Amino acid sequence: MSIPQIWLVTGASSGFGRAIAEAAIAAGDTVVAVARRTTALDDLVAAHPDQLEAIALDVTDTARIDAVVADVVARHGRIDVLVNNAGRTHVGAVEETTDAELRGLFDLHVFGPAALTRAVLPHMRAQRSGAIVMMSSVGGQLSFAGFSAYSATKFALEGLSEALAEEVEPFGIKVLIVEPGAFRTGLFGPGAAAFSAESDLYADTVGPTRRMVDGGNGTQPGDPAKAATAIRAALAADKPPLRLPLGADSVDAVLAHLDAVRGDVLAWESITRATDFDGT
Repeated sequence: MSIPQIWLVTGASSGFGRAIAEAAIAAGDTVVAVARRTTALDDLVAAHPDQLEAIALDVTDTARIDAVVADVVARHGRIDVLVNNAGRTHVGAVEETTDAELRGLFDLHVFGPAALTRAVLPHMRAQRSGAIVMMSSVGGQLSFAGFSAYSATKFALEGLSEALAEEVEPFGIKVLIVEPGAFRTGLFGPGAAAFSAESDLYADTVGPTRRMVDGGNGTQPGDPAKAATAIRAALAADKPPLRLPLGADSVDAVLAHLDAVRGDVLAWESITRATDFDGT
């Protein structure tokens, strides 16, 4: 029988975070569920008081993170899995997106996860084991009109995570980058999606993205519970993947994007290879 694990899951009140928490509970593990508003977790806490505790934390409040992680370790003895899941979507053309909007999204999707990761790593290194799950997106591999800010943060998170995986592998720590497509997580729900002020200049390019996000909630094909199962399977594999696209839409989009990148590289290979100094 495997030893129950301790999970620290951000953005746990809904969507992927809640599904991951529920899957961990069903497996007999203990979950420390982090959310800005913990009332949405009251039912889970009541149903599983010995396996779930809720902690109120905005991951952009990085000054509190070290203390929160230290408290979790002091009470539970370890953290086996960190799931950096807290996030939101944002729609706007590059020209429409303000500095404040862009910086706020980086605080949530990059600086918060980076701070949490730094806080848990000393404990995982000491126990010579652990897993860090970075919830990225298909938008961490490719982007399109209207998702510039969102994808910029996910591209950054993936770059950080790819380097991190190589750095911590000698300590027995796994890193998993999860790239979901469209799932019914509430990410497009009322109040969940943010929109930059709209300009008529981008009605033809960004307009369709705005309409997709504004009216797409509840129609996404992906099942968060099945995503949680896939994530657990990847973490338990003898050779876990670094990246895990989730959903047929994500798999198709990532493969098509990789083909397009390869096509560009090969088409210009003779010119780009010729940019070295002569004789080197």
